[in-house]
This record gives sequence, C-alpha cells and structure tokens, in this order.
Amino acid sequence: KSIDRVVLNRIVKEFYHDRLVDFRITKDGTAIVTLTERGKHYALRYKIDELVIHTPLHWDKKWRIVIFDIPEKYKRAREALRDKLAELGFIQLQKSVWILPYPCKDTIDFIVEIFEIRRFVLYLEVTSITNEAKLKLQFKLV
Repeated sequence: KSIDRVVLNRIVKEFYHDRLVDFRITKDGTAIVTLTERGKHYALRYKIDELVIHTPLHWDKKWRIVIFDIPEKYKRAREALRDKLAELGFIQLQKSVWILPYPCKDTIDFIVEIFEIRRFVLYLEVTSITNEAKLKLQFKLV
C-alpha cells in the first residue's frame, strides 16, 4: 500500500515529542524509528484488550490462583485487575482471590506489570483445593 509520507512524518514527530520513539537517519538516508521504554509500555497497554487464555485439550489437574491485596491508593488498578480476571474466565472465590484451572502465569505477569501492581499480587499453582468438585463443575472439567 502507498503511504502518505506527510501523515507518517507527523505521527513519528508526535511520538518523538511524546518520547515514545527514538528517530534517527543513517548515512545512507534510511530513517530508523525505534520504540523507547515508555513507548513499549504504551504498546503493551493497548494489547491488554487482546489477551486470551487458551484452554488446553487436557487439564493438568492444577489450579491457578491469583491473590491480591491492593491498597485503596491503587483502587483503579485493583478494579481493572478484577475486571480483567473475570473477562479471562477466572472465578472469584473471595473478594481478592480468583481461580482458573488453565496455565496463565505469563498472562498474569503481563497484567500486573501493565497495572504496575506486582508487589501486591500473588500467583499460585496448587494441586488440590477444598470444594474442588464444585469448581470442576463450574469450569466444566467433569
């Protein structure tokens, strides 16, 4: 596709002024645009809406539990985390305890980094839990 160079130039300049990209021109005239750390953070933030946790063909009999105690100062991040966990298919066991039977550590790591709440969140993998039969029914593992 053809690129409107004027529009592209304007966008790159805006990103450069917002410190989202670094821009330089090489000796041969090639323009090199790279994401800064801040730019990477913003890029990741937009991908959070595309997150999904894939359901494996066979359950490995492990429960993934996310526990958090996020201070009131970070209320928006706490609410966003709850919403995201529900959206990803987690079931809420208690106000700040959520469970899922599928591998999701990388996804949880990504979410807590984006929301900047790593120090308030614990991720556990356990092999047994009380009332497991009820959970198996809820996740249709029976």
